[in-house]
Amino acid sequence: MASTIKDVAKLAGVSPSTVTRVLQDKSSI
Repeated sequence: MASTIKDVAKLAGVSPSTVTRVLQDKSSI
């Protein structure tokens, strides 16, 4: 994966913990 969680969080305007939670709980997408 080229992007880090921090990069994704910055681009999405959310916190890294939010990105991690979404990635871990894919059923919520």
